[in-house]
Amino acid sequence: MSALLDSLASGYQALPGRTELEDSRRAALADALRDGLPGTRSERWKYTPLRAFERRSFVPARQHEATLDTQALDRQALSAIPAPRLVFVNGRFDAAASDVAGLDAGVSLQTLSGLLGDGDAREVNFLARRFDRADEVFARLNAALAEEGVVLRVQDGVRQTAPVHLVFAGAPAGADLAWHSRHLIELRQDARLTVIEHHLAGGAHQHLANTLAHVHLGARAQLIHLRLQDDAVGASQLLRTDAVLAREAVYRRLDVELGAALSRHELNIALQGEGAKAIANGILLADGKRHLDTRLGIDHIARDTACDLLWRGLGAGRSRAAFHGGILIRAGADGSAASLSNKNLLLSAGAEIDTQPVLEIHADEVQAAHGAAVGQLDAASVFYLRSRGIPEAQARAMLTAAFCRQALDVIGDAAQRALFEGPLDAALARLEAA
Repeated sequence: MSALLDSLASGYQALPGRTELEDSRRAALADALRDGLPGTRSERWKYTPLRAFERRSFVPARQHEATLDTQALDRQALSAIPAPRLVFVNGRFDAAASDVAGLDAGVSLQTLSGLLGDGDAREVNFLARRFDRADEVFARLNAALAEEGVVLRVQDGVRQTAPVHLVFAGAPAGADLAWHSRHLIELRQDARLTVIEHHLAGGAHQHLANTLAHVHLGARAQLIHLRLQDDAVGASQLLRTDAVLAREAVYRRLDVELGAALSRHELNIALQGEGAKAIANGILLADGKRHLDTRLGIDHIARDTACDLLWRGLGAGRSRAAFHGGILIRAGADGSAASLSNKNLLLSAGAEIDTQPVLEIHADEVQAAHGAAVGQLDAASVFYLRSRGIPEAQARAMLTAAFCRQALDVIGDAAQRALFEGPLDAALARLEAA
C-alpha cells in the first residue's frame, strides 16, 4: 500500500456515522485499497501522475482540531462574506462563522455531520453510492471517509433570492491534514438558486481536501453554481462534481482555479431530460510549480439537449495545466447542440499545457463544434497597444486579463462578478511580478 492510502485509511476506524452506512463505507475503502492509485497508463490520470503524491501522508483532520492556528484565519474577511453562508475550516463546520439568515421558505441548508448525527437515514442515502471503476480511487475514499459537507435542498417552485455562500478555508495545524467532504445540491422542479463556493487559505499549509459533490436538478430548475479556488500554494484539492439534469433544467457554472499546488476537478454533467442545458466556463491560472487539471465529461442522453463550454488557461513559471473536454452525444439524443472552446496562453518556456477535446457523436441531426489551442500572446495586438503609448508590460497584462475575463461572462450579476474579478486580478498581478 502507498503511504498516501495507508495514511488516509487510518481515519476509518474512528469515523462517526450511521450504522446503516457501515457496509457501503467498508466496501468502498476495501475497493480503494485493493486497486490502489491509478498509474500513468490510466487515460483519466495520465496528465496528473501520482508517483510523488503517493509517498505523502496526511493526518485525519479530526485528530488535529486542537492545533488549528486560529490566528491565521481572517475572521473579519470570513464574516464579510454575505449571508446565508456556511463556513468550514480544515473540513470541519464552523458554526460561529456561519450565518443562515436570509434563507427563503422551502430552502433547506444543513451540514452532513448534523444529518449523520440525528437525521433520517433517507437524507444521507446518497453517501451509499458505489464507484465501480478502479481509477475512481478518490471517489471511493470519499465514499468511505466523508463525514462533513453540505446538504442543500430547494423545494418545488421556490426561488431563493439571495445567493448561498459556501466557504471552505484551510489553516495551519500541527500536521498535514486530510479531510473528505461530500455535498448534495438538489433543486426540485421549477426551483432556482445561486451557490457561490469560496475555497480560501488562512496562512500556509499543505493539506489535502478530497471533495465529491452531487447536483440534481428537477424539471425546469435553474442553478447558477460559481466556484473560486484560491487555496494555499502548498495545498492539494481533489474535486469531483456529478450533475444530473432533468427536462429543460439549466445548469450555469463557473470554476476559477487560482491556487493550490495540485488541483484536479472532474466535472461530469448528464443531460438526462429533453431540453436540458449546461453552460460551463472556467479559468486555469497556473504559475510557479502549480499543477491544475480539469476534466469535463458532458453526456447528452435526451433529445434537444445543449452544452456551451468555454475554458481559458494560462501557464507561467514551471507550472503545468491540463484540460480534457469530453462530450458524448448518445444515440437518440437527436437535435442536441454542443460547443467547446479551450484556448491557452503559454507565458514562459518552462510551463506546459495539455489540452484534449474529445467529441463522440452517435445521433443524427446534431450541431457540434469544438476547438482547442495553445499559443502565446498575439504579437500584433501587443504592437498595436504599444503604438498607442502603452508600455509593453502593461500591454501584455491588459491582453492577458482580457483573455481570462471572457470566462467570467457566464456571471450576469455585477456584484457576484466582482467577487471573482478581485482575486483574478490579484493572481494576474502575481504573474506580472514573477
